[in-house]
Amino acid sequence: MHHDSLDRRRLLQWGAAASAGLVSPMLRAQTWPSKSIRFVVPFAPGGSSEIVVRTTAFELSRSIGQSVYVENKPGGAGNVAMQEVARADDQHTIILGHIGTLAVNPYMFDKLPYDPIKDFKPISLLAKVPSLYLVRPDLPVRNLKELIDYARKNPAKLTYGSAGNGSAGHLAMEYLKMASDTFMLHVPYRGTGPQLTDLLAGRLDVASVGAPAVMQFIKTGKLRCLATGTAQRIAQLPDVPTVAEQGFPNFEMTQWYGILAPSSLSQPAADKLALAAAAAIKQPATHEKLAGDSAIGVGGTPAEFAKFIAQEQQRWKVVVARAKIKPD
Repeated sequence: MHHDSLDRRRLLQWGAAASAGLVSPMLRAQTWPSKSIRFVVPFAPGGSSEIVVRTTAFELSRSIGQSVYVENKPGGAGNVAMQEVARADDQHTIILGHIGTLAVNPYMFDKLPYDPIKDFKPISLLAKVPSLYLVRPDLPVRNLKELIDYARKNPAKLTYGSAGNGSAGHLAMEYLKMASDTFMLHVPYRGTGPQLTDLLAGRLDVASVGAPAVMQFIKTGKLRCLATGTAQRIAQLPDVPTVAEQGFPNFEMTQWYGILAPSSLSQPAADKLALAAAAAIKQPATHEKLAGDSAIGVGGTPAEFAKFIAQEQQRWKVVVARAKIKPD
C-alpha cells in the first residue's frame, strides 16, 4: 500500500511540475516534430531560392525524422508569407528568410505586417548566392575601375537593369553606385528573365545578377563578369576579383537564405531544428548540389544567424535610404 501511494504522490508531483512547464520542454523536444513540417518559401518556384530549399528540405527530413514539404507563397515582396508564418503557432511551420524580407523590407516599406526580429526565431543561415557584376561584352571596360571611370566620363549614359524595384540586383547596383560615387540609370524589369534578354541583346549596359542565372553566359563569353560581390573569390570564377579587392574594402553583396521559425516555436524544438538544418547544409551531397548552382552552403547557429541579420540590416538601411528605394 505504502509503495503504491508513494508512486501516486510522485505522479501527482510530476503532473504539477509538467503543468507548470518544468518538465514539458524536454519532453516536447523529444516528441517534436510530431508531424510533417511545412517549409514556406516567399517566392514563386524557380530562381536561386529553389535549389537551396529543395536540397535543404530533403536532407532536413532525413535528419529530423519527419517529412518536410515546401510551399511557395509569393506576393508583396515576401511580406504575405512572412505575415502568415509569424502567426502560425502549430509548432510545425518554418519559413525561408532572406535579404529582402529581413534586411531590406523593414526600410523600404513604411509599415510592415510583421516584425522581422520580434515575430521570428532565427534558426540557421543556409546559403549565400554570389551577386555578380556584369556588363554587355562590347562595353569597352575590362574591370571595375574601368567601369567606374567610364561612368564618370559619360554621366547618365550607362543603364543598368534589375528584376524590379527593391530586388537584389537593384540593391546591388545602388550599393556599388554609393560606394564608388557614380551614377547609372536604373531600368526595372518584371523579373530576371526579361532583364537578361535585354542585357544579352546589348540594350542594357550593366547588371548585377545572382550567379546561378548567368554562369552559362559568362562561360560562353556572352556576358563579361567584372566582379563578384562575395567576400572571397568564387571557385567557379577564380580569375574574377571581388569588388572589395578592387578598391572597396568590406564591400559584400550576396543574396542569402536561412531558416526562420515563428517566435512561438518552443526553444528546445528550435535548438533541435537548428542542429538538423546546419547538419543538412553541411552534407557533402548538399554542398555538391549547391556548388553546381554556384551557391555557397553556410549552416550555423541561431546566434550566428541573428548576428548576421543585424549586420545586414545596418548595411542595407543606408543603401535603401540613400537610393530612396521604394517597392513597386
